[in-house]
Amino acid sequence: MESINGGNSGQRFTSQWGFFLSVLGIAVGTGNIWRFPRIVAQNGGDDGGGAFLVAWLVFLFAWSIPLIMVEYVWGRKHRSGVVATFIKEGGKKFAWMGAFVAFVATAITFFYSVVVGWCIYYLIQTIISPLPQTTEAAMATWNDYQSGGWPLLFHAMAMGLGALAIWKGVTSIERVNKVLVPTLLIIVLICVVRALTLPGAWDGVAYLFTPEWSQLAHPKIWIEALTQNAWDTGAGWGLFLTYAAYMSVKQGVVKSAVATAIGNNIVSLMAALMVFGTVFAILQTEMGMSQVEVLEVMKTSGPASTGLTFIWMPQLFQRMFLGTPLAILFFLGLTFAGFSSLIAQLELPTRVFIDAGFNRPKAIGLVVGVSYLLGIPSALSLNILSNQDFVWGVALMISGAFVAFIVIYNGVSKMRDEHLVGKSYDWSVGKWWIYAVKYFIPIAAVVLLIWWLSQSVTDRWYDPFETGSLMTVLAQWAIILGSFYAGNKWLAKRMSRGND
Repeated sequence: MESINGGNSGQRFTSQWGFFLSVLGIAVGTGNIWRFPRIVAQNGGDDGGGAFLVAWLVFLFAWSIPLIMVEYVWGRKHRSGVVATFIKEGGKKFAWMGAFVAFVATAITFFYSVVVGWCIYYLIQTIISPLPQTTEAAMATWNDYQSGGWPLLFHAMAMGLGALAIWKGVTSIERVNKVLVPTLLIIVLICVVRALTLPGAWDGVAYLFTPEWSQLAHPKIWIEALTQNAWDTGAGWGLFLTYAAYMSVKQGVVKSAVATAIGNNIVSLMAALMVFGTVFAILQTEMGMSQVEVLEVMKTSGPASTGLTFIWMPQLFQRMFLGTPLAILFFLGLTFAGFSSLIAQLELPTRVFIDAGFNRPKAIGLVVGVSYLLGIPSALSLNILSNQDFVWGVALMISGAFVAFIVIYNGVSKMRDEHLVGKSYDWSVGKWWIYAVKYFIPIAAVVLLIWWLSQSVTDRWYDPFETGSLMTVLAQWAIILGSFYAGNKWLAKRMSRGND
């Protein structure tokens, strides 16, 4: 049996570089390349998407970086998983909070593995078949994949490869990420350079960075910016906490948090440059579409953000010089991005089960088996996948608020004084961090959540089976929160057994 203190507690990342690449791999995923450009397009105005970027950057510094610092401190301090850490920080009565945070990240894993499967399939398809020359051909490829048993097969492949990557703990995680993450960054850089050399690409760049300031008066843009930044960086998921359990004492918390978050957001911006540059160059310059028509394509390319990446990007590469090699590189990078995040998402619940007394092979088998089974509905239905993306993406606000609550419960200034200032090997964080954790994060979470709930009272809001209804969110949250709250004593006792 492996315990809370003992399970893999002797393992450490062997180098600062290996640790940085691994935690950067948490943050850099398909959320950067698959999700971010389309979310910017959806929230852009007629003249530009810069206002969304402003809100997104506000949450980077006021939400994501402060929460990542908390996760690093907790992980290095307790060397435990999410649930055990909440117990150690807040007491046994808060085990249910830790369980909810861990579940939200794991629920995202169920359908995230399906998306990684899409990436693998398109990588193989791009290597063995010509790129589609028409939208009909691209749609045929997509529909053939979705209508057969392929999603189940590639969902299983993604889960299996993810399990292998975490089998030996931090040593295998570090080894895999030393290859995945640098390769991914090189691929993204090559694709950005090629995109920006296309005629008309800079129109897309101009649109991306042109702010329409009046948009900032609308709450919707702020909630979209918050959820996207939480998606982008992984802040409040418990993923950094999980990896930080393997940090050495001399690896600086503040330096690591700032470098991870900013490095991740740079990759998001690079992905946006690549996609906006390519789409504007091809659709506007070559095909003669207006800017309004181009944006409509980006906003309405299928459920669950599938269209832009999997239907349009192959067509766009087909029209470029060296399109096939670049398409292969693009989908290889997307696959690597998916895996670097997936292995962290699998390690999180694995670590929770290890804390509860399971050995690593049994914990991995349980996590991968259950995750595969619960991912099957999303593999079979894009509407279900879109629903799960919606429900648990918004739940990241609650996860972040729970993390901040425990810090406030124990004293925000106390954490800063003990862990975030005066270390010779690290930067010292200013008092702005106290205000962010104590006031901004809980207020932002409550205000945006109330606003979102009020805006969600629309037609069929009461139908829990409607993909984007208010009731589908409340029902799923209530079931999970209610179950964990009711089982709090059992959860705390189980973690104590693991510790014994």
